[in-house]
Amino acid sequence: MPRSSLTGTRIRERRILQGIRQSHLAERVGISPSYLNLIEHNRRRIGGKLLNDIAAVLNVEPSLLAEGAESVLIALLREAVAEAGEQGVEIEQAESFAGHYPGWARLVVAQRRQIAALGRAVETLTDRLTHDPHLAATLHEVLDTISAVRSTASILAETREIEPEWRDRFHRNINEDATRLAEGAQALVTYLDGASDARRNVQSPQEEIEAFFVAHDFHFPALEDESLTPEEIMHDASELVSGSAVSQALKLLRQYAVDAKSVPLAELRAVVDELGPDPFRIAVHLGMDQGVIMRRLAALPELEAGLVACDGSGTLVFRKPLPGFPLPRFSAACPLWPLYRALTRPMAPLHMRMEQQGRGTVPMGGSLFDAYAVALPKGPATVNTDPIFEAQMLFLPVPGEEREVWRGGVVQVGANCRICPRMECHARREPSIIADGF
Repeated sequence: MPRSSLTGTRIRERRILQGIRQSHLAERVGISPSYLNLIEHNRRRIGGKLLNDIAAVLNVEPSLLAEGAESVLIALLREAVAEAGEQGVEIEQAESFAGHYPGWARLVVAQRRQIAALGRAVETLTDRLTHDPHLAATLHEVLDTISAVRSTASILAETREIEPEWRDRFHRNINEDATRLAEGAQALVTYLDGASDARRNVQSPQEEIEAFFVAHDFHFPALEDESLTPEEIMHDASELVSGSAVSQALKLLRQYAVDAKSVPLAELRAVVDELGPDPFRIAVHLGMDQGVIMRRLAALPELEAGLVACDGSGTLVFRKPLPGFPLPRFSAACPLWPLYRALTRPMAPLHMRMEQQGRGTVPMGGSLFDAYAVALPKGPATVNTDPIFEAQMLFLPVPGEEREVWRGGVVQVGANCRICPRMECHARREPSIIADGF
């Protein structure tokens, strides 16, 4: 069926979409409802003045009713059939299908794009595992060190009498190799979990989003002064490749713009100078939502602050890392984080001090952090529906002069179980790769 013969179908779809009754449209253009019904079912051709009058009432261009906007959709349907290589598909009916069922046609095209994206993702991951030079070099280093330790241990075990000097030398070699092995394994796990720079080897949508925000230092001056919209900022987002990353990043930027309008930076700086960076005190002082204040503090350029957010399943949906407190990229985070405790106590703000395990001294003065966490409802409240909660945790490094002031307990936490050396932990879900056996 040629596209010009689907004009009636397009008129009917536009009319229903705008909530206009058939009799009302017929009266506006000066024809009978029965004649308009014939037009809408493609039993009468239409053009000239009548088409222009109907287009004017429906507030669309006449060309959209006459020719439609299905050309691209039809081409994509044909490409989908060609790529799939399916036999027996009525490809000649593509125009009719797109004209009569545009929603279904768009669904077919969207699924084709999704399948293609999944295929590319599998290829990318396979290529990363096969050709990643850092991954291969680290694995070889670990294997070489294991071989050296095994060889030295074998000499000690199989030789009954060894001179004390040689025995001490073998023991020293085992100690050095074991240290090197632990360091290599930790470097490997850190690399895989994304504790290092988010700018490198971006693959997943979450990595793309993190790289995009890192490139802007999690601060967008153009959204602060409303000189650009989130959509305009997205135009230059070269870090965002996948559709999923683009969609999620745009959602985060829109939230950023709303937060910036609610709490301008100048006002926030003044309150921080007066009250300090405690988000809960600031929220009470300004009469604002605690989640908004936590996000605004994380966006404050001069404040060293990290921020994580998770949904009700515990999955991290936003990450702003901080030196000395790495955030896992793929695996689950430490269940001892106040972030997850907040989910068990919705609407109740938590202020705790936590110490990152196995990280030693960091540039900002240690591994102690002040953590502020709260779980708040997401979206508007609806009748007879349980609220959906999202938890946020803002964490700030504790300055050296304030370490002795804290009178509460300190929570021992890690990045995740796989790289946490704390073996006696009731929350451990799997053995530590770093500590277990080394």
